[in-house]
Amino acid sequence: MEEPIQTAVFGGGCFWCTEAVFLRLKGVITVTSGYAGGSSEHPTYESVSMGNTGHAEAIQIEFDPAQISYQDLLDVFFHTHDPTTLNRQGNDSGTQYRSVILYQNEDQKQAAENSIARLTAEHAFDQPIVTEVKALDKFYSAEAYHQQYYDNNQYQPYCQIVISPKLQKFEEKFKHLLKTQE
Repeated sequence: MEEPIQTAVFGGGCFWCTEAVFLRLKGVITVTSGYAGGSSEHPTYESVSMGNTGHAEAIQIEFDPAQISYQDLLDVFFHTHDPTTLNRQGNDSGTQYRSVILYQNEDQKQAAENSIARLTAEHAFDQPIVTEVKALDKFYSAEAYHQQYYDNNQYQPYCQIVISPKLQKFEEKFKHLLKTQE
């Protein structure tokens, strides 16, 4: 029996960066940039950027578990941002850029907690992991111009300076998980 499509929601700093990474993984069907983990309804980029809504910039990933596991997604998540900096990724600072895993069921919660425990025991990072693990209440899609931002704006300075080098390192480390070029 075929497993149904599943979703994962992660916040790892700027959603333009995380979306670009996860779109390149085999088994990933869609990646939607948006907002999650806050208290206000119908957040906008402007309201989230002000840091008043409690939302993090996040991505919602639809994936085929027959091709890529939730654990693989967690491994990519932890190794493509800094899970040891509180409310900051690079020059982006504020709670909207926090490291957060928004689980949708107990299996995802347990997998996230086990990953953090394993990475901590392995001393994978120089500092303690501060990634928040919390239940997903609601995911709000970001405005249309944020979707597939890197792929549509590769020559913008932010994309060239921040996202392109991140993608290069990601593609070297996770070759075995990349979609094949058609």
